[in-house]
Amino acid sequence: MTQAFDVVIVGAGMVGAALAAGLGRSGFRVGLVDQGGAPSFDAAQPPDIRVSALSAGSERYLTELGAWQEILAMRATPYTRLAVWDETDHPLSSLLPHKIAEVVFDAHNLSASHLGHIVENQVTQLALWNCASAQSTVTQFTGHAVTSLTNNEDKATVTLNDGTELTGELVVGADGANSGIRSMAGIGVTRDQYQQQAMVISVRYQGPVQDITWQGFYPSGPRAFLPLYSAGNNESWASLVWYDSPEQLARLKSLDNSVLMAEIQNAFPSDLPLLTHIDAKASFPIARQHARHYVNNRVVLVGDAAHTINPLAGQGVNLGFQDARCLQSVLREARRAGSDLANPGRLAEYERHRRPANRRMMLAMDLFYHLFSNRTPPLHLLRNLGLGAAKAMPFARNRVAKYAMGIDDELPPVIRQLAERLPGLKQL
Repeated sequence: MTQAFDVVIVGAGMVGAALAAGLGRSGFRVGLVDQGGAPSFDAAQPPDIRVSALSAGSERYLTELGAWQEILAMRATPYTRLAVWDETDHPLSSLLPHKIAEVVFDAHNLSASHLGHIVENQVTQLALWNCASAQSTVTQFTGHAVTSLTNNEDKATVTLNDGTELTGELVVGADGANSGIRSMAGIGVTRDQYQQQAMVISVRYQGPVQDITWQGFYPSGPRAFLPLYSAGNNESWASLVWYDSPEQLARLKSLDNSVLMAEIQNAFPSDLPLLTHIDAKASFPIARQHARHYVNNRVVLVGDAAHTINPLAGQGVNLGFQDARCLQSVLREARRAGSDLANPGRLAEYERHRRPANRRMMLAMDLFYHLFSNRTPPLHLLRNLGLGAAKAMPFARNRVAKYAMGIDDELPPVIRQLAERLPGLKQL
């Protein structure tokens, strides 16, 4: 059986579901394919171990799609401050008071109510899934994998594992970092595997929900705290992230939770509140990856299928939402002009906007990675001086905050210039 659509989206994660909802609201006939089933949410269950820091820019987009109010009705934790500092124990540290170079980004300095929200991925995905389902022009194909792709001059066709064929003017790969659509379309990637991995731990701690998310930087990698919601009985949920070598994280994962909790309390900055419970833990490798092209004829990539970055600041999904929003706009303009949705000029406009923006964030995250993940004395001094300068110059600090919030599209020039000089980034 063959079914025809304007756009076929493969991957109904957060970005794919957002794009389907947005295009559906604009009247496009959309086929949305995903190997999994519909996401679920149970308020009585502990938090999803996967969380994201959604920026103010993403909140605006999700509001446009009708998803933000549903997210707030489930679970979302606003944060008004973000702090970073150097925790490296080095002889040079004795020359500086502890945390003299701590930088705090504060929403109040930007005349904003908050910097963003920490939201469980399953909550965001469910809200967007419901928005897509509410559109009569969106048809969902759940529990199905794509087995083949035909990328012709006049149309593109994907074949599902039950033999169903879906045709469209455009096929969108929103199927993640290991995108099958990207591979079937013959689009290569540049990839750099980081030496570190990231371990995520869902915990409860004593005290009320905090309004700050922070990262202390160690030579082995940062250790981060992301506040979640109240657990009752004067306890709150949080997500912790511990970056370290694969060997160290394997050892930590093998520990009994009570022993692990003691190790976390000892290894994390003293700002970490007293932990009372560990619910779940998982680790994953991290890599910087960029598709060599976002477009091949009638196939276009969005989100992690197009780019993955170091997750230091939790910006990955925000970049994906910006991809979706940009592609929506391009396709709406193509429809208004009566042109083919896969018009090369239109799709080139999408890549022209998104590739540089995604690359800028890659550069920024790699600047932090290279600057902090070492014990070299000159770099140790440089990063402390740099953080100290950021602390002393509110204008520069606020420019960085606006960039992370999705309010400003440009990195401050000095950061951009430093990042451009990092080794291994010329090919991005």
